[in-house]
Amino acid sequence: MLDIKLIRENPDKIKAGLKAKEVDCDELIDRILELDEQRRTLLQQTEALKAEQNKVSKQIPALKKAGEDTTAIFKEMGEIKAKISELDGQLREVMNEYQQDLYCLPNMPDDDLLPGGKENNQPLRYFGEPKKFDFEPKNHVDLCTNLGLIDYERGVKLAGNGFWIYKGMGARLEWALLNYFIDTHLADGYEMIMPPYMLEYQCGLTAGQFPKFADEVYKIANPTDEGRIHYMLPTAEAALASVYRDEILTEADLPKKFFSYTPCFRREAGSYRADERGMVRGHQFNKVEMFQYTLPEKSDEAFEELVTKAENLVKGLGFHFRTVKLAAGDCSASMARTYDIEISIPSMNGYKEVSSVSNARDYQARRGNMRVRRADRSIQFMHTLNGSGLATSRVLPALVEQNQLKDGSIVVPEVLRKYLGGIEVITK
Repeated sequence: MLDIKLIRENPDKIKAGLKAKEVDCDELIDRILELDEQRRTLLQQTEALKAEQNKVSKQIPALKKAGEDTTAIFKEMGEIKAKISELDGQLREVMNEYQQDLYCLPNMPDDDLLPGGKENNQPLRYFGEPKKFDFEPKNHVDLCTNLGLIDYERGVKLAGNGFWIYKGMGARLEWALLNYFIDTHLADGYEMIMPPYMLEYQCGLTAGQFPKFADEVYKIANPTDEGRIHYMLPTAEAALASVYRDEILTEADLPKKFFSYTPCFRREAGSYRADERGMVRGHQFNKVEMFQYTLPEKSDEAFEELVTKAENLVKGLGFHFRTVKLAAGDCSASMARTYDIEISIPSMNGYKEVSSVSNARDYQARRGNMRVRRADRSIQFMHTLNGSGLATSRVLPALVEQNQLKDGSIVVPEVLRKYLGGIEVITK
C-alpha cells in the first residue's frame, strides 16, 4: 500500500510512476485524495464534538450539587451524541471506500526501471552457452513420456487440464531438485518454514494479490464454519508475507531470512499454447520460495543477495540461462522492481522464467502493518522481498531437454546425483 502522505504531497509523481507501470490510476488517485480530505474533516468534527461532550458532561455533577435544572444540558448532550453517531456513520463509509481504493493502487516502480511492458525488459547477463546437438533433439513432453517420468494423460484423467503425474524416476528427479534447493538454502543460513496451504483472505491482501487477483486462486468453503473461506496458496510468498502481520520487531530481529517448499495452486494457468505443452504451465506445481524481512537501508543489498542465490542454483545445475531486469509494466502490482532468471528450453526456441526476485519496499509491510522499532525508538515499516528458489515445473523440462542424449536418455546434473543413489544417466 502506498503512503498517503506521498500521494498527498506529490500526486502527479504517483500518477506518472503508475503510468510507467502501464496502469492509469489518475481518477482513482483523485478520488483517494477527495476521500482523504473528507476523512480528515470528519475526524476533526468528531473529535471536536467529543471534546465538547466531555466538557459538558463534567458540568453535570456541579449543576446537580447546586440544585440547578439539568434538563437543557441533558438535551444538549443528547444532540451532541446523535451528531457524533451520525458523523461516525459517515466516517465508516468514507473509510471503507478510502481503504479499498488504497488497496487497489499498485506499488510504485523504482526510478531506474524503464517504462512499459515486456518489450522493454533488459537482459543483464547470460550464463553458459546455448546447448548444441549433433542430432535432432526431442521436446520434454516426448522425452518424459518415453522414459516414463511423467504421465500427462492420467494426470488429466485425475484432475483435468493443467495437471500431471510424476512417476518413478520422474518423481525421484523432482524430489531431488527440491532437496538440492532446500539443502542450499539451509547452508546459506535461511530458516525453513512449512506454512499452511490454506490461507485467510488477509494473507492475500497483505501480499498485494488481493483484491485484484482474488478470482485467480482456488477457494475452499469451511463446512464447519459457515461463511468462512480459505484460499489455496498461489505461492508461499502469500503466507510468508504475513508471518509478522500486525507486529513490531526490533532492529536486532532483522533481517529475517526464510524459505518454504510448497505446492502452488493457481486457477489461471495460461493458454495451453502449442509451445507451452506438458508441465510448463499448470494449476499445481512445486516451488521453493525465498523471503526476507529487512531494514529499509538494507533492502537493495538483500535484493542482490536473492538474485545471486537464484542464479547460483541454476548455475549449479549447469544450465544456460539469463538474468533479466523487468520493465516497470512487467513487474507485478505489488513489486517495486523484479529480476527474472530465465532458463533456456531448446524446444521453445527461447527462455522461460524459473525465478522472479522482487522487492516490494514497504508496500506489503504497510498493508500488513509490519514495523520495526529503531535504535532511537522511532517506528517505521520494514521492507519485504521474495524470490523463487526455484520453481520446478520449468526447471525439469529444461533439465531433460538440455541434458538429453541421442538415444533419448538424460544425463543427471552432478549436484542431483547424491539424491538419486548415484545415478548418472536416466534410461528406459
